[in-house]
Amino acid sequence: MTSADPEPTLREVFDAHAAYVLRSLRHLGVAESDIEDVGQEVFVTVHRRLASFEGRSKLRTWLYGICLRVASDYRRRAYVRRERATADPARDVREAEERAPDAQVQARNELRALLDLLDDDKRAVVVLYEIEGFSMKEVAEILGCPLQTAYSRLHAARDRMLAEYRSKAAGGAGR
Repeated sequence: MTSADPEPTLREVFDAHAAYVLRSLRHLGVAESDIEDVGQEVFVTVHRRLASFEGRSKLRTWLYGICLRVASDYRRRAYVRRERATADPARDVREAEERAPDAQVQARNELRALLDLLDDDKRAVVVLYEIEGFSMKEVAEILGCPLQTAYSRLHAARDRMLAEYRSKAAGGAGR
């Protein structure tokens, strides 16, 4: 941002990017039951750091970096915490899946399972590049790694996901 550009307010950032943040958190492995809470953690961080946002990157890129760190922290905590099954899944998720064709729901579940196979670094590259549509230069910037490293991670992630997909298609256990 230049000094001539007014700093966006938290409300403006939230209104413009809340759906993007929640979608990103889903792709980064946050359980559906925790999406809103983890999304709130993202916006608490945005609130604390918004005044220091210098505009050297796009706001969306900056937000994704925050999502990446918060989701990583969440996944580390999730292994320690035991979740309790509930009799009634989240209403909005259930309604969305009821409206979606069975093939679409199955494809989405298969994608989530394939993403779950990847370590955090590879998963982030796949989500940013393949799902969110960032350029590889932007992906490397968000992740703070060299461009070639981002390409290596993408290649390795694709290989792992393809091997697992082929293994399941052949009827194997996959691991």
